[in-house]
Amino acid sequence: MKKILLIASMALISLAATAQVKIGHVNISEIVQLMPEADEARAQMSATAKEADETYQSMAEEFNTKYQEYQQKAGTWTAAIRESKEKALGDMQQRIQEFQQQIQQELQQQQQTLMAPIYKKAQDAVNSVAKSKGVTVVFDSSSLLYHDDANTVDLTADVRKAVNIPEGRTLEQLQKELAASQEAQ
Repeated sequence: MKKILLIASMALISLAATAQVKIGHVNISEIVQLMPEADEARAQMSATAKEADETYQSMAEEFNTKYQEYQQKAGTWTAAIRESKEKALGDMQQRIQEFQQQIQQELQQQQQTLMAPIYKKAQDAVNSVAKSKGVTVVFDSSSLLYHDDANTVDLTADVRKAVNIPEGRTLEQLQKELAASQEAQ
């Protein structure tokens, strides 16, 4: 009998605790992508990527020029000259590959470095809005399979205001802006 009463009381306690939980949701991915700071980070990353691409193109052009020269003159060169030119071309090709790998790592690192404070600002805004609304648990709606809007609080609009996202700015607009920027380049 004591076990039944204990189980029943635990069930009542958990029900009471559940009734006090106010659940919210926010689309953190949308927030981060639309933040003005993210625009600045994308511009910096784009500029770095453009410089890297220009450097790569320069290296590739130099390689192609030397390779064409090799193809045109290889028949007239001695074995030692041909071997020296082949080694130089191989070394150049290896430097190009190493540059590609290194720049990819550096671009990823730059993205992480630039985006970390943006994610932190977004998280801080979510925390602040949730506290002000009395929400005790917040889920990321971009990864939820289902949520009932009647039983949860959508914090996205309030968080958008807290991080200064212009009213009416959408992911669709951002995608159009990014596509237009790429076409311009």
